[in-house]
Amino acid sequence: MTGEFKLDFERGARIGLDEALFCEGKTVDQISAIVDAVRARSGRMLLTRLDGTKHQALTARYGAELDYDPLSRTAIFGRPVEALPRAPVAIVMAGTSDLAAGREAARTLAYAGCPYREYTDIGVAGLWRLLERIEEIRSSPIVIVAAGMDAALVSVLGGLVSSAVIALPTSVGYGVAAGGATALHASLASCAPGITAVNIDNGYGAACAALRISGAIAAAQKQGAPLR
Repeated sequence: MTGEFKLDFERGARIGLDEALFCEGKTVDQISAIVDAVRARSGRMLLTRLDGTKHQALTARYGAELDYDPLSRTAIFGRPVEALPRAPVAIVMAGTSDLAAGREAARTLAYAGCPYREYTDIGVAGLWRLLERIEEIRSSPIVIVAAGMDAALVSVLGGLVSSAVIALPTSVGYGVAAGGATALHASLASCAPGITAVNIDNGYGAACAALRISGAIAAAQKQGAPLR
């Protein structure tokens, strides 16, 4: 089975992001073979889109070595890492239904040792909920915004903070929300300048974008450059 995959163990050194294991579409045997290869080499890996049934099958083999979160369908294999000395990423979620995508971003940041803060259920339908947390959110140089339906929260935050804003459109909403397509299009068409958007429900991708920016900020600070 080892001929079915070829792991990129140098990715972390090359781009600052370790290779993750996307479990959707893979069998339990394929996932186990990949995890075994990682165990023998680096000892750590993030698993995404790992459903509960597959996790139960893997538990018999790996037990507590797999730290699993059912909401985000992520698992962290191997030892935890110490938090990096960086400013935290703010993960802002419009509603409780956006938690799964936002939590996938959070777990990706946790795997990388990047600090973060979660802000839940502060969509624009009750604007006061956002405004009472806005100063805390502004203190983070990077903000991930997970929102479905019309994704209005993305544009609102884009007009209120100077931080890098990463839109994470989610597949939440009725009818013409179209499984997240409306939220994605709204994020791309936002009149708030400088917003970056990732694909629908791609919490992992949003976190990776945040990690790239965070890494660039840390490198600039190390060289004595100002944060902004």
